This record gives sequence, C-alpha cells and structure tokens, in this order.
Amino acid sequence: MHGLSTSMVLIALLAIAAPLAARFLDRVVKVPIVVFEIVLGIMLGPSLLGWIQPAEFTDTLADFGLAMLFFVAGNEIDFALIRGRPANRASAGWVISLAAGIGAGLLLAPTPEAAVIIGVALCSTALGTLLPILRDAGESKSPIGIAVTALGAVGEFGPLIAISLFFSGRQLGPATAVLLGFVLLTGLAIYLASRARHSLLHSQVTRTLHTSGQFAVRSIIFILTVLVVLSMVLGLDMLLGAFAAGVLWKVAIARAPEQDRKVIEAKIDAIAFGFLVPVFFIDTGIDFDLRALTASPAALALFPMFLLLLLIIRGLPSLLAAPPKSSPADKRAIILFGATGLPIIVAVTGIGRDEGLISGGIASALVGAGMLSVLLFPLLALRQHQRRPSGTPARQNESP
Repeated sequence: MHGLSTSMVLIALLAIAAPLAARFLDRVVKVPIVVFEIVLGIMLGPSLLGWIQPAEFTDTLADFGLAMLFFVAGNEIDFALIRGRPANRASAGWVISLAAGIGAGLLLAPTPEAAVIIGVALCSTALGTLLPILRDAGESKSPIGIAVTALGAVGEFGPLIAISLFFSGRQLGPATAVLLGFVLLTGLAIYLASRARHSLLHSQVTRTLHTSGQFAVRSIIFILTVLVVLSMVLGLDMLLGAFAAGVLWKVAIARAPEQDRKVIEAKIDAIAFGFLVPVFFIDTGIDFDLRALTASPAALALFPMFLLLLLIIRGLPSLLAAPPKSSPADKRAIILFGATGLPIIVAVTGIGRDEGLISGGIASALVGAGMLSVLLFPLLALRQHQRRPSGTPARQNESP
C-alpha cells in the first residue's frame, strides 16, 4: 500500500510537471504534452530510476484514460465536415495501409498472428492525440485540419474493427456477425438519439450544470460505461465502445443550448485531459520495457525501422486525403500527421504481448516508434504547414 501511495503521488506530480515543461520549452520548440508525460513515466518507472512501479490500480486508471481518449475523439469528430471526399479518400488510404502493414508484418514476424498485430499497429493514426494539437494550433477547421480529422477517424476506427475481428477469440465469421450486431445496435441508438428532441435531458442538464447534480457528466459516464461493458461482453475491444459512446453523446447533446454545450465540453476536457488521459500516457511510460528493447539487437534495429514504416505504410497513403491544390509543404504535413500513432499501438501490442503472440522486444519497438512519432511528426508537420512561398497569405489554406 505504501508503494502504491508513493506511486500515485509521483504520477500526480508528473501530471503537473509535464505541462510546465512544455510551457518552458514552448518558445524554443513546441512539443506535445503527451511526450513529456511518456518520457517522465519512463524516467521514474522501472526502466530507469524505479521510483514508480506498475500496479493494478494505476493500470486500471490508465485503461479509463485510454477509453476517455477515444470517447473524446468520437465526441469531437464533426462528421458533417469530413463526409464525402475527405472520408472516402481517407478510407481508401487506410485499406492500402492495412494491406501494406500486414505485408510488412509477414516479412518481419514469425507467425501470421504477429504479422496482423504489426499491420494493425502500423495502419493507425492517433486522432485523440492530434485533435488537441490541431485545436491549439487553430487548424481544426482548416482544410488540412479536416483532412487530418478524416485520416484520424478512419485510422482509429478501422484498427478497432480489425482488432475486434482478429483478436476476439472467435472464428472470422462469428466475429464479423458479433461486430455487425454491435455496429447495428449502436447505429440504431445514434439514429434514435438524432431524431429525438431530448427536452427532458437538456432541461435536466441545464438545471444541474452548476450544481452537485452534474447530470451531464453522470450521463457521459453512464453512456461510456454501458458501451464499453457491452463491447467487452461481446468480446470486442473496449475502445470500440468508447469511440461509439463519444459519437452517441455528441448526437444526444447536439440540440442543447450552445452555452450549455460549451460548459459540458469544458467539463469533458477537465475529466479527460486534467485527470484520466495524463495517467494513461504516464502509465505507458512506466510500463515501457526499455530493457527488452535494448537487450536485443534485433529489437533495437526494429525501433527505427518501425518509425520509417509508419511514414511509408501509413503516411504515404494518407496523401489520398490531401485537400485539392495542396502545396508540397502541406502534403508533407499530411504524411507526418497521418503517420502519428500511439494509443492503438499500445492497445494492440498489449493484446499481442498478453496472448504471447509477439515478443516483448517487438512490442517495445512498436510502442517506442509510436512514442517517437508523437514527439516528432506533429511538430514537423506544423512547421511544414506553416511554410509559405514568399508573398502568399499566411492563412491561405483556411476555409473562408
């Protein structure tokens, strides 16, 4: 108990230290906060100082953080913005990435199951990580922001479908039937939510928005819990339920007063990015097996190879979603944004490691490549996007 108490205090301290470190370096280089959270977790975890040890309680909190990250992603996607060309082209690019990723996995992995894990990891895009970065940079509604949102939506939802199909413990046919059942059920719930007026829900939300009742927050937790538990009971990945819960809540609250929705969004951000999501990223650093990576020359060689494969397998097909008449710099930014992946990589390698399908070295190399992609690619992408030919307006790519 004493060790857990110390770990919890240190994790809370790291959650405070990460944004302070990001702000300290902001004038020199803009580094996403999640990078500091992961690096600090590695530093204080068993891989280096050993001040924080993995514990079941913190792992459970981290699972809640990962689920909340996908809830936020589902809640923040504006499907009206990405439908049509952005979504269609992003989907085509993802199918290419999945095929190329599994092909690369067959060359690198000893078994077909391990190849699928590598392929699913390499075709992911970290939408939940990219959305705050785009929002902070004021690019969430620009053409490139819309393209990246489409890439991220497909790059998170697609791998979740693949995980549920290939790693549910069922044959492909029954797994597909169960998945379709879940999709139809949640789709029906979303459709009904979009058609209903929700007068009682909205009035109760407004009445308790600034009281201890907090009906909106309690409703969010209820919807999230129900769909996560439902997905787990059906043998699907819990993140599929979390993503669907975010979409369902967005639809249910869409007709509420705008001021109420803004307050609720602030509360969601507070729960997610003020508490649960930092625990997930810090715990990712704590659980990162640096020894497994450095002890094997083969695993160490896979680390930069996986980073390069993210650019090739996920980044290059992302060009299909580039806005029309994009500049070469913006196309390079699209490649870098599309190749940014971590949460799905952590989830699928965790499944592979727990099932004994991949070694600790391969898992660490994949997660390490994902962490480095979050560190480097968004930063480089924003720099590419901000590069303009002399004499052109700074905001020429934004929607009027």
